[in-house]
Amino acid sequence: MDFESVFADVARVIEGAGVVIMAVGLAAVLIRYAYDVVRKGAGNYGALRVNLGRVILLGLEILILGDIVRTIIVETSVESVLVLGLIVVIRTVLSFTLEVEISGSWPWQQRNNNSTDAA
Repeated sequence: MDFESVFADVARVIEGAGVVIMAVGLAAVLIRYAYDVVRKGAGNYGALRVNLGRVILLGLEILILGDIVRTIIVETSVESVLVLGLIVVIRTVLSFTLEVEISGSWPWQQRNNNSTDAA
């Protein structure tokens, strides 16, 4: 077993972990929402969206990490680096829009509000 095949397997494990986190997180969020519906008679749709967005964000970050490991160590070519750049840009835009959707404000506004609340 050589160096590249070991890190190719590591990249697959990292990407698999990202998928598992999203799948398990989705199940947990939906179970919690169903529990709220049964217990309270109505579920909090806003909380469902926020929690699902957080799960997706975490999964996307881990998938990006797997792509970086695979591209830098396993597939070092100009084409693979360009594909990685495109994937990172797309996933960053998705992460950014999900964060705005979850918090309801721009990330820099959220930080400013938290720092003024603490002071």
